[in-house]
Amino acid sequence: MDIRRITPRYHVSPQIDAADIAALKEAGFTTIICNRPDAEVPPSHQAQAISDAARAAGLGFEDHPLTHQTMTPDNIARQMALIDAAPGPVLAYCASGTRCTVVWALGQAGTMPADDILATAREAGYDLSGLKPALDSAGGKGA
Repeated sequence: MDIRRITPRYHVSPQIDAADIAALKEAGFTTIICNRPDAEVPPSHQAQAISDAARAAGLGFEDHPLTHQTMTPDNIARQMALIDAAPGPVLAYCASGTRCTVVWALGQAGTMPADDILATAREAGYDLSGLKPALDSAGGKGA
């Protein structure tokens, strides 16, 4: 697994496997968010398979598939609410971790400077510089 820390409570990764759940629990994660639509993966990696393994291990699981077209204000707000409601550290996954980082970044717009949002993503290995205009227009103007 390639887990990347965005904040102390929010981490992202590429697609996980049901066999990864024990290690995620051991690492202290309490909630897993799937941001990957089932149509992108075989049945063995779809949300239900991961959810079943997570819940069997006592972890929370939320299926919140996102695409470029569904990265709406309501879905961004939902992702932030899922993170806030989690009792501890959250792991969100998608194909590469980028979608999970983008939704977090858009959720921070207006609450922290755009340059800080982009720097946080960059430190985790995600170049979201193309989001700067959207972040700036949402009120997260740079340093």
